[in-house]
Amino acid sequence: MEIDLLIPCFIDQLYPDTGWKVLQLLEKAGCVVHYNPEQTCCGQALYNSGHRDQARELAIKFLNDFSGNRPVVCPSASCAGFIRNYYDGLLVGTIFLSAYRKIQPKIYELTDFLVNVLHYTESGAHLNAKVTYHDACAALREYGLKDEARVLLKQVKGLELIEMDESTTCCGFGGTFSVKHEPISVAMAARKVENALATGAEYIISTEMSCLMHLETYIQQKELNIKCLHIADVLTSGDREIENLQNHTP
Repeated sequence: MEIDLLIPCFIDQLYPDTGWKVLQLLEKAGCVVHYNPEQTCCGQALYNSGHRDQARELAIKFLNDFSGNRPVVCPSASCAGFIRNYYDGLLVGTIFLSAYRKIQPKIYELTDFLVNVLHYTESGAHLNAKVTYHDACAALREYGLKDEARVLLKQVKGLELIEMDESTTCCGFGGTFSVKHEPISVAMAARKVENALATGAEYIISTEMSCLMHLETYIQQKELNIKCLHIADVLTSGDREIENLQNHTP
């Protein structure tokens, strides 16, 4: 199957190795991947900060950057969910609305696409570790992800998935929320990490790199014995590759 790959800002700018892992994973799953280097932000940060006109400009650019003829796969339910749920309101009354409604049903988060479209659940990955999973707010509540990542993780050889308490509670990032309300944001990160540590897990896994960035910052500041990984890194790597990746975390 031919697909278009949408890489979120956080991954493009701060975690490019994860972007490459997403590409490798999709190719291993049998996809012919098209990547448009002209793509940019989906506009979510602008929209959430009240800058609707600028967000609309990025929505229009998205329609120009992607053909509309292929599924668009994104390793972030936050970005994919924003495009699926909010572009309609941004583009209503414009000449771009019909083009958007053509592509809207073809926008997929990575794990949703792998499990529910390709029916690809066994990646052949190997990780001898205990892990726990963080249900990101946008993934769970806006996009509707729940079981897909868990289905994929349970097929990783050597991996033990242990559910943490309050796995569906916000990590405290929330985009600009973490800047505007830093004390609350840090307290929420602390609670999330404490729940993860209580499981005995070595890694926190999620579909959302922005959440993991927030948690990893708290973990590093407190020098805690746990690390964060995007699910694409897990599904494409063995133990040595995971170790090398963590040694190069920004």
